[in-house]
Amino acid sequence: MRVNRVKCFRSVVVAGVVAMTLCFAAAPLMAQRSVPPGQGDLLKDIGLFKPPAGARVAIIEFQDLQCPACAAAFPIVHQAVSHYNIALIEKDFPLPQHAILGSLDAAVWARYLQAKASLKVADDYRGAYFAGQAGIQNKDDTQNFTRRFFQSHGLQMPFVPDPSGELMKQVQADKQDGVKIGIEHTPTIIVCNQHEWVQVTRTEYLYQTIDELLAKAGPAAAAKTAAATKTAH
Repeated sequence: MRVNRVKCFRSVVVAGVVAMTLCFAAAPLMAQRSVPPGQGDLLKDIGLFKPPAGARVAIIEFQDLQCPACAAAFPIVHQAVSHYNIALIEKDFPLPQHAILGSLDAAVWARYLQAKASLKVADDYRGAYFAGQAGIQNKDDTQNFTRRFFQSHGLQMPFVPDPSGELMKQVQADKQDGVKIGIEHTPTIIVCNQHEWVQVTRTEYLYQTIDELLAKAGPAAAAKTAAATKTAH
């Protein structure tokens, strides 16, 4: 009788271990941690939270061009990228409530400028759009702002920036990446090295997070710098 009880106990323990293992195996990989602690989102790591090849550390930011918090974060993120000479990956995540204000149109214009002018010009457009957010209340305002930007930079503005719809597909691809990850708001800022990633929910913690992940990333390769890998998308 005792033998049977021991066998039953062992069976229960084994079954419990197997069940726990299956639960952990089925669970998505969530955010390893956030700063400040306990304020991060339940994000699924689907392999996007890694620096480009050759970069030790990167900032990945999901942004909406009509998001006031994104406007506040934009100069801080770019100053950090310049200070540390690290990679930046900007991902468009236009929110439905901002479409009427022209955020989706502005994202397409930024893609156009990146393709036809340069990454720097496209980034200047994003920064200027963020800075002028208060005066951009609809799609006509977005169009007028964009026209003035083209004129001030000596660029010819096309009547239709995306006749094939390819640029819109790129914006929507960013949005789908964000949806798969579990992003629900902007800005969502991730600092990552090749081994781990951290969600930064308050920009005053950005520099110390970069310092930490750089220290953990190991020495830089002699022939490469992160500046070579700075990319918008």
